[in-house]
Amino acid sequence: MVVVLGAIMSILDVTVVNVAISHLATEFDAPLSTIQWVATGYTLALATVIPVTGWASARFGTKRLYMISIGLFVIGSALAGFAWSAESLIVFRVLQGLGGGMIMPAGMTILTQAAGPKRVGQVMSVVGIPMLLGPICGPILGGWLVDDVSWRGIFFINLPIGVVALFLAARILPRDTPHPGERLDLLGLVLLSPGLAALIYGLARGAEKSDFSSAEVLITTIAGAVLVVLFAIRALTAKVPLIDLRLLKRPAVAAASGTMVLFMCAFMGAMLLLPLYYQLVRQESALASGLLLAPQGLGAMVTMPIGGRLTDRIGPGRVVLMGMVVVVGSVAAFTAVLQADTSYWVLGSVLFVMGMGLGMTMMPTMAAAIQTLVHDEVPRASTMLNIIQQVSASVGTALLSVLLANNLADKLGAQGGGGLSATRDVPPEAMQKIVGPMAEAFQSTYWWALGLLALAFIPALLLPRRRPEESPADAPMPMH
Repeated sequence: MVVVLGAIMSILDVTVVNVAISHLATEFDAPLSTIQWVATGYTLALATVIPVTGWASARFGTKRLYMISIGLFVIGSALAGFAWSAESLIVFRVLQGLGGGMIMPAGMTILTQAAGPKRVGQVMSVVGIPMLLGPICGPILGGWLVDDVSWRGIFFINLPIGVVALFLAARILPRDTPHPGERLDLLGLVLLSPGLAALIYGLARGAEKSDFSSAEVLITTIAGAVLVVLFAIRALTAKVPLIDLRLLKRPAVAAASGTMVLFMCAFMGAMLLLPLYYQLVRQESALASGLLLAPQGLGAMVTMPIGGRLTDRIGPGRVVLMGMVVVVGSVAAFTAVLQADTSYWVLGSVLFVMGMGLGMTMMPTMAAAIQTLVHDEVPRASTMLNIIQQVSASVGTALLSVLLANNLADKLGAQGGGGLSATRDVPPEAMQKIVGPMAEAFQSTYWWALGLLALAFIPALLLPRRRPEESPADAPMPMH
């Protein structure tokens, strides 16, 4: 319960902000290519701080680390609520991500080390509860706050949740003893964090300009790629690396990582599109958009517990493939039916089915990697998988938002290049003439998500298709 409460706070923040992107663009008069960094900057910050989790868990103890992360996340939320411009909001969102990046991996470590490999599927279902509640509650809560209170409320809402989570963590989580021994790989951290930031920024700017040959894009992208490659060399040769890339020699870990990269890139990018469609094309309020997104979370709620149990019984490979077929079919449906006047019942049904596929995909993929490891390897693997998850989400959000902005500009000409706020000033008569091309721009963008999801089938075919067998060495261990 304590772990889920903390995770809910960080995951809610992603879904709450997604439904507010259009409003924030109008509030700060910023183009989509700029305002999307409110989402991308947050997930990228999560990815850059997650590598420290393994060292910090040993240095401070998992309970202390979990509480420190929640405290820093709450401070970042308060600062974001006081932002005065798009740039300041992006900076405070990065700080918020740096504070909260260790909440999920620390929580996963607490749960998985106490469970054992035969119950990893069930543990992943527990960790998946925030992923169920996030898509349901986040957009609705965010929409209500944006429409009836203030956009600042989407950040201030974290304060009471964080205080309750801190109190319960202090009272309920068992006391743990720090075991400082391993030194923090500072060189690895210096190479990885700026490398990821520069690489994703360079790719996003190149896509935004439709030109990867400009000096700014080339220098940033190449510098980021070089730093990431140097980090990989360091991680494979260091005695105690920041991220243990040697775990990728395990076939299950490598297959799960590849699946997660492509799936998260496509899915998290696609999650940004529908709230914008409802608000721009259908002219719905933020609250109505949030309510219209709820079927996805309800669908995941149906299959997430089933997916966890099936993972433990028949192995994760079969479960993930079933889930991915459902998700791919749902995204394909959006490329076909997403028009300016598509029935909300049709869109809601597709979202519900997509949620069912998500419930059988995300957590079983994580379980596929973790169930093959012994306890000492679990914290390192969960750290690596969380980094992959957050970096992929950052890439997907940046990529699909830039592709959408380009598609809008192509379909609408000068009107589409004026930022999301420009469509707010269009008279109703003129709006009727451009909603069709706008819907086509969203349709075109979903094709990119569909292509990435199709590629994810390749590594998913290599996931283990047998249930794990627990050995005495892998039996559940008590927490320190």
